[in-house]
Amino acid sequence: MPSVDLEYPKQPYSKVNRYDTRASYALETIHQIVNNCPILHVSFTPPNSPFPTILPMIGQMGSFARPSADTGDVLELYLHGYVSSRIINLSRNANGSGTGSLGEEGLPICVAASQVDGLVLSLTPNSHSYNYRSAVLFGYATLVTDLAEKLYAMELITNSVVRDRYRHTRVPPNGAELQSTSVLRVRISAGSAKLRSGVPKDEKADMEDAELVGRVWTGVIPMHYTFEEPVPGPYNKLQQTPGYLQEFVTDFNRDSKETAIEAAMKPMDVPKPKHDD
Repeated sequence: MPSVDLEYPKQPYSKVNRYDTRASYALETIHQIVNNCPILHVSFTPPNSPFPTILPMIGQMGSFARPSADTGDVLELYLHGYVSSRIINLSRNANGSGTGSLGEEGLPICVAASQVDGLVLSLTPNSHSYNYRSAVLFGYATLVTDLAEKLYAMELITNSVVRDRYRHTRVPPNGAELQSTSVLRVRISAGSAKLRSGVPKDEKADMEDAELVGRVWTGVIPMHYTFEEPVPGPYNKLQQTPGYLQEFVTDFNRDSKETAIEAAMKPMDVPKPKHDD
């Protein structure tokens, strides 16, 4: 962990404007949101297309040069995809080309991560909201060509899906698997997060309306992912679920529930603007 809390620089394209009191530019906050999100949405602009492209992908923040670095450190984002997919081909062609607006190497991409922790139900429709954690990263994607770094990223991403899964499978990947799978390294230029937690907050006039308060339920419905008991596959020969899997499911469910309930019970500390988006 760095001795100071590092932040991404505020850029015109990354600065949170609406409800900026909910913004964070802290590396640790942003990286944790990204690492805890099961699906990342990656956008880029293909040549000769009138529309940007958005892809759901799996990724994880990490550092091949400093594997012990934590989420508060400067990290890169690793994404994996099929070897001939469009984003892989565009990133491959951008390697060393300096395609960025300032001559940076790589394909310019944006990455979004979001999680909902609760449904915030207020007195009026306009004051309804979510408790949420969201983050956006802006960076340049290049193809990982070093085998050691590629294996590092594949292990990192696999273990982000299920903790400690990689070493409990047939590893390392064989030649065919390595040929068909590519890994992108995204150097992050900027990033921002926006978070909301806490109880509902309505306009003073509505809260002082006894008839309204007496007939409308207000509060938070906590929301979180839950894993059920693992279901064996058709050729599974293990009689019992391995301990590392059972512990992962138990820990994940406990932590997810605690996060959602904690967010639901947190008081609102900042003044609420007119509508609670």
